[in-house]
Amino acid sequence: MRDEVKQMAKVFKALGEPTRLRIIKILASEGGYFCVGALAKKLGISQPAVSQHLKVLKEAGILDSKRMGYHVHYYVDAENFKIHKEKINELMEKAFEKRRGSKNGKCLHSQE
Repeated sequence: MRDEVKQMAKVFKALGEPTRLRIIKILASEGGYFCVGALAKKLGISQPAVSQHLKVLKEAGILDSKRMGYHVHYYVDAENFKIHKEKINELMEKAFEKRRGSKNGKCLHSQE
């Protein structure tokens, strides 16, 4: 359980940065593989900045990469992304379920 929580925290941290969300959106919507240079051009930021964002996304299990010729191309790891989505959905469902179960905003564990 503790490892799962750490992994979810990594995912939330990775998704909590606007540029990284833009990278995911580009990769997902334009379907396919992008190298650092192409992403940097699309985003209007430096290649080192893109590389750092890609590293965070890859470590979180959101992206994967593949060497094609001289360049490394990045893509959304659909299988892992789906797993993260399911875990986030499960977390949200539990949070809202607990919220619905509380009465008038009182603590569920109070002895009153």
